Amino acid sequence: MPPILRNLPLAALAVGFGVFCAGGRAKPVRRPPEDLRALLEPIRARHNLPALAGAIVTEEGAVASAAVGVRKFGSEVPVTVDDQFHLGSDTKSMTATLIGMLVEEGKFRWDTTLAEALPDLAKTMQPAYRSVTLEQMLAHRAGFSGESWPKGKTFLDMHRLPGAPREQRRIYVETILREEPVAAPGSKYIYSNRSYAVAGAIAERIANVPWEALITRRLFKPLGMTTTGFGAMGTPGKIDEPWQHTVVDGKPHPIEPGPLRDNPAVIAPAGTVHCSIGDWGRYIALHLRGAQGKRGLLRPETIQKLHTQPYGDYGFGWIGTERGWGGGQVLTHAGSNNQNYAVVWMAPKRAFAVLAMTNEGGDEAAKACDEVSAALIGLHHNGR
Repeated sequence: MPPILRNLPLAALAVGFGVFCAGGRAKPVRRPPEDLRALLEPIRARHNLPALAGAIVTEEGAVASAAVGVRKFGSEVPVTVDDQFHLGSDTKSMTATLIGMLVEEGKFRWDTTLAEALPDLAKTMQPAYRSVTLEQMLAHRAGFSGESWPKGKTFLDMHRLPGAPREQRRIYVETILREEPVAAPGSKYIYSNRSYAVAGAIAERIANVPWEALITRRLFKPLGMTTTGFGAMGTPGKIDEPWQHTVVDGKPHPIEPGPLRDNPAVIAPAGTVHCSIGDWGRYIALHLRGAQGKRGLLRPETIQKLHTQPYGDYGFGWIGTERGWGGGQVLTHAGSNNQNYAVVWMAPKRAFAVLAMTNEGGDEAAKACDEVSAALIGLHHNGR
């Protein structure tokens, strides 16, 4: 069954570890990796997952991380902490961060409209879309359908579009902007991969560089993220990275990597990045440093903007919610292409985050990653 990117509903993470001392900043937990392996392995086994990775992240990056299990169910090839896992829709905050860089440089504004950003398409797009702003798109309020593919088109149709990924995205954007909105722009939250696909297409148009090369050059390389890539992990015919898995008859079903084993490039800015858990930690650390007022690749005020929810629920690749262990508002997001699952919980006020990743999709994967998140939050709290 072709995968369809989605942001799976976040399970309730009721963590009863209390509130950190008022005004206190969480100290890095420098526990050896084997401690995390001992924490992760029972959770992996309980949910019968092929592999599971987790990390505690501070401003310094992943200060404790581990991976357990095997790259492919039925094989004996173990995963390593440097192996790549798929982020799914956790890619969205990365695309929003890239947009933030371009806003800082004056290439456009958060209130730049689609008619301004895509002047060559202004006449052919639905009139209602012309006044949609970048901020509205990145908060899922553009009025786009929640269906990733244009009407009458399929997953395979999108893979078979002519040209390189940038040209395919241009065709895709032209097509979806001709479709009528399913809600008045700005009026309603509708989670849609289309919004971030369009945002990525705008970024590559402004920079005149394909989104994949642009985000690698501007974000991944400066952060030292050397394991990042796009699409299914690994090489066809080899077990050199974790294989993706679905669940068949209650067991993990491995899926050999290949060009059709992930969503098409047209929605890559919404969710096709893969990387190691340590490299994901390097990205999250950028946000933690900015939240503490420290200048990095972006100004602190831009990071703080990226951590807001302009309409009270979703913004710039993050869902905001209140948690006592985070000292107030925390930010979270989950990602899956139905063959992997990844979740992040970030507490900007406490300057730490936890990450969990697995190479299987489905409910058990989501439950396991929530269990890992809760356990890592508890470990970090008790290690202070």
